Amino acid sequence: MKIPDIFSLKDRVAVVTGALGLIGKLHCEALVEAGAAVVVADRDGRACHDFALALSPDCIGVSTDVTDPHSVGSLKDTVLYQYGRVDIIVNNAAVNDMVENPISAVEESAFEHYPLDLWKKVMEVNVTGTFLCAQVLGREMAQRGSGSIINIASTYGIVAPDQSLYIGADGERRMYKSPVYPTSKGAVIAFTRFLAAYWGNAGVRVNTLSPGGVENGQDEFFRQKYADRTPLGRMAAASDYKGALVFLASDASRYMTGTNVVVDGGWTAW
Repeated sequence: MKIPDIFSLKDRVAVVTGALGLIGKLHCEALVEAGAAVVVADRDGRACHDFALALSPDCIGVSTDVTDPHSVGSLKDTVLYQYGRVDIIVNNAAVNDMVENPISAVEESAFEHYPLDLWKKVMEVNVTGTFLCAQVLGREMAQRGSGSIINIASTYGIVAPDQSLYIGADGERRMYKSPVYPTSKGAVIAFTRFLAAYWGNAGVRVNTLSPGGVENGQDEFFRQKYADRTPLGRMAAASDYKGALVFLASDASRYMTGTNVVVDGGWTAW
């Protein structure tokens, strides 16, 4: 096969969870640009429908709660009814926990006081949601004998958060990066390895994509501190992950499974 052919996703069906998020929308765009029909899956059904329609007439939007087995089952049924198959799953749905009250942010985000209910919420979406979507949708791939599952993790699933980033220009701490987000993303990476070994003989490839921090309206002081911590000297643009995603979804990576593709500007190199 020639290079344009091995990166092509023509005639393939991809499901993207958390599809209305900043990176999720770019994941959908990348897959469509490579030729796939994309199922836009997120909680807001109307917004999913509208975004899918804007992407391509071949795409559909489906309201999905990745923590609810019935909702994920309904997603599977809709995809199979509409397309008859699923070739690619991008497990992108996640909660990056934020403390809502800035006055109490430091105390609440500190490990010693971190709320158990927030721990459970993040783990439910980031880990259980990934498990359910892989289990319910992925078994369709395994039964058919082919497919690619891409689990979205984070550099913070590989290395510990740099807590100095969350100190402002005035020297005052704004928050701590919590214990649950790194824990959940580390679990996603471990789950990827399990599933790659489990379904390898069924023709289903399972890989992780670990992005670095994306520029998204942070204050200039934070962006500069992050850039100084990164060999390429900047935060990521959301579009920086499109190429890696298509690579993992396509035949260009057909001999890869169980890997963690890190796209972080070199953050984890230091």
